[in-house]
Amino acid sequence: MSCSFLSAKIQFMGTQDKAEKAAEKLNNQKYLLLTTVLFTLATLVVGALVFRYYMADLGKTQEVTEYDKYYVMITDNYKSDFWQSVYKGAFDAAKDQNIYVDLLGQNIGGDYTCEQLMKVAIASQVDGIIVFANENTEITDLINEAVEKGIPVITLYGDSTNSKRLSFVGVGSYNIGREYGRQIFNIIKEKRREDFIESEKMGHRKTMQIAVLVNTDSQDSGQNIIISGLQETLEQENATNSEFSISIVPIDNTNAFSVEESIRDIFLNESIPDVIVCLNELNTVCAYQAVVDFNKVGDVNILGYYNSEAIVSAIEKDVVYATISIDTQQMGQYCIEALSDYYDYGNTSEYFTADITLINKGNVAEYLQKEETDE
Repeated sequence: MSCSFLSAKIQFMGTQDKAEKAAEKLNNQKYLLLTTVLFTLATLVVGALVFRYYMADLGKTQEVTEYDKYYVMITDNYKSDFWQSVYKGAFDAAKDQNIYVDLLGQNIGGDYTCEQLMKVAIASQVDGIIVFANENTEITDLINEAVEKGIPVITLYGDSTNSKRLSFVGVGSYNIGREYGRQIFNIIKEKRREDFIESEKMGHRKTMQIAVLVNTDSQDSGQNIIISGLQETLEQENATNSEFSISIVPIDNTNAFSVEESIRDIFLNESIPDVIVCLNELNTVCAYQAVVDFNKVGDVNILGYYNSEAIVSAIEKDVVYATISIDTQQMGQYCIEALSDYYDYGNTSEYFTADITLINKGNVAEYLQKEETDE
């Protein structure tokens, strides 16, 4: 009798356990279902909010990007700090007038020449073209084609004097040459004392060798004007012909590598220049790097071009003697001003000249302090 009772009790307990497990399973399913429902609702709500925000932001973006005009800027090397700074000046000035400026090339895969990008701009029927030009016949013809199709063209930094371009925005090449001339004369004066001591021993004074780096493919008359200004300044400062000798050194500027190789070849010669004058940013960077690599710091004086962070730092370290700083922001602003005057009044000034400043060891600290204040 007791065994039967025990068996029944065990059976009852087993049934109770199954019921409890079933209830627990049911509760878990309800919890899971509730969690799924809540998660789904939360996802829908968050998704709706995100979508609403996206649509509102898209509407704002579309509203902002509805510009009155579309200009393009075409340069030979959009990656350089120089051209990026010029572009920023143009972009900011244009934005205030609800105009968009595109630095053509940086959003297109591959490397294209100014001539190829001119063809793209003309085919796109843009409202204005700002182009780094030269006296090449092809670029002149393309500028004329654009103008004939109703697209005003501003030549920037390099001019195309025989074209129908609207205006030219550049720098005073002669004034740059004079600044270089004055710095070379300062170097000559510094060397005169050393040369006087040497002449007592050797019986003669050393002639300072000055190398001016020019691009091989450039037909820019500005290079020649700079050299003329340099030579005339030295003559006016009473530097005698026996004290200096100027040579023109062609640089293959097909690409950055070819520029670097051309400049390194200078340091492989038996006679290395005492002064190297650079007429663009890339040549300056490659020249001071070569001076460091060949352990010629202090022996070779570099007169640079532009005020990039790397070049200014090299002046602080006495690797670069001095550099010409160009108001690139002003250059960009002038381009937009010329196009705006054309659309507003039908004409504009033919020439715009950006300001230049010399940076050397004497004022580099002041220059950097001013830069920090402006930022």
